[in-house]
Amino acid sequence: MASAALVPFLHGDRDVISVLLDRRAEGSEPGERSDDHRVALVIGGGGMRGAYVAGMLRALDRAGLVPAFDEVYGASSGAFSAAAFLTGDAAACAASYPEDLCTDVFINMRRLGSRRPVVALDHLIHEVLDDRKPMAWHELGKTPASLRIVATDAGDLSPHTLEGMETVADWRLALRASASIPLLCGPPVSYGGRRWVDGSVGEPLAMARALRGGATHVLVVLCRGTDDLHPDADAGLSLWARALDRVVPGLGTVAQGSRRYGADLRLVTDAAHPDRGPGHLAAIGPSRSVGMGSLCVDPALVGEAVRVGDESVVAAIESVAAQRRDLDPA
Repeated sequence: MASAALVPFLHGDRDVISVLLDRRAEGSEPGERSDDHRVALVIGGGGMRGAYVAGMLRALDRAGLVPAFDEVYGASSGAFSAAAFLTGDAAACAASYPEDLCTDVFINMRRLGSRRPVVALDHLIHEVLDDRKPMAWHELGKTPASLRIVATDAGDLSPHTLEGMETVADWRLALRASASIPLLCGPPVSYGGRRWVDGSVGEPLAMARALRGGATHVLVVLCRGTDDLHPDADAGLSLWARALDRVVPGLGTVAQGSRRYGADLRLVTDAAHPDRGPGHLAAIGPSRSVGMGSLCVDPALVGEAVRVGDESVVAAIESVAAQRRDLDPA
């Protein structure tokens, strides 16, 4: 039998995955549940590190667990992955990382300091998601589970969930708003009377937001394993990151993801955390690091990250399923 010791990358309360497995066995969907739970999936950003998460979402989809979620929160690259997950395009999203995004058309550091952003969101939205790996844009807003896109108000750097998306154009703009960072991914995006930047600036992982919104169970998929986290979660931003934030608000904050993810993970692992309440939280991280950064365009490393993410979710699910079989062999 698989054991908790064999999956150290599965953090928190295993009951979250157990509820998902129960719902899959029952074949229930949002709005037609036999339980009183509200289960949220939280997907953070991380640039090309999102390849880990894309592999995880592909595994969740393949396991038949998409209908088991009631809502999905996504920020930055995680918002795009969340959209693909809910529209049935998780496998295509995972494939797009090594096949379509590992190119200097998408990421090119030589554009730094020019009028063009280092990361070309236009390439992702129009070239990849329209033509190479078409996403069912028309399904957004109609999926059984709701999609919550997190973005950061450029004025005060406070995080919010974007509202009012009715057309494909609205959804494109909202996703762009959740991933935009001056110099890196483009200027702030105007939407709904405000200007927005990357959701990871204000809220890397929307776990507490999901709990405040009524979720009883939250599963978080992480683009950083324990090897990629800063050893001191209380260290705060480095001097260079704070200086960068003063020049380009939010850029230094995003660049210090290894510190912020470590702090966020405490909400999952500490049952007495003041922001937790009675909710159940679990997180699945990559089982190992492949040694890639958020701007990596090496297709071999990125493809390996997808595989690691996929394998991590498979191992986590099987560990919980084995534990359930052991407790109830009948």
